[in-house]
Amino acid sequence: MIIIANSNPIHRALEDACREELGAHIINDRNELTVDRIEKLSPEYIFFPHWSFIIPKEIYERFECVVFHMTDLPYGRGGSPLQNLILRGHSKTMVSAIKVNKGIDTGDVYMKKELDLYGTAEEIFLRAGKVIHEMIKEILSSGPLLKPQEGEGTVFKRRTPAESKIGKEIDSLEKLYDFIRMLDADGYPHAFIENEYFRFEFTRSSLKKDAIVTDVRITKK
Repeated sequence: MIIIANSNPIHRALEDACREELGAHIINDRNELTVDRIEKLSPEYIFFPHWSFIIPKEIYERFECVVFHMTDLPYGRGGSPLQNLILRGHSKTMVSAIKVNKGIDTGDVYMKKELDLYGTAEEIFLRAGKVIHEMIKEILSSGPLLKPQEGEGTVFKRRTPAESKIGKEIDSLEKLYDFIRMLDADGYPHAFIENEYFRFEFTRSSLKKDAIVTDVRITKK
């Protein structure tokens, strides 16, 4: 038996697939991730496709915990990997499956798989869910073939909602398109501009030859 611990609703399809195919138990509430509860379930693995909370030491030291990170570790440890990758001009990345330890994205690597970064953030997360599903099945079939991370680590800073404001550094249509799409997912602070009276949020953008076509939501400040 395995546990899927996930805090991002966009991965509901992944949860359903793992429940139906692998008999997974699903945890969405951080308060359910307790030693007593996990011991009763006695999982072979706990997989964390997207978990916005610190995993307690008493959990990862007692159980085989696997977290998935959307960079080619050790490059890009830390927060907001998707947005930081797109801002740096990446069109592809690797999803890294690593063993949870006390560090931030520093654990040994089970495996990595390639992921394209085209489309909106929501579309990318959905593709990532399919990749993670395949990785989970491979880990279950092959066992924990762990390797240390290789190379010099770099750290990404977690972005704040205020950083979704379109700034002066966004000086081309291509940069603006990437900025809008990298924030275009439910639950994320969408790209915006504002004036004294209104806030303008941008989603569902498409890049044409000499223009961006996009949806705009206007709210009163």
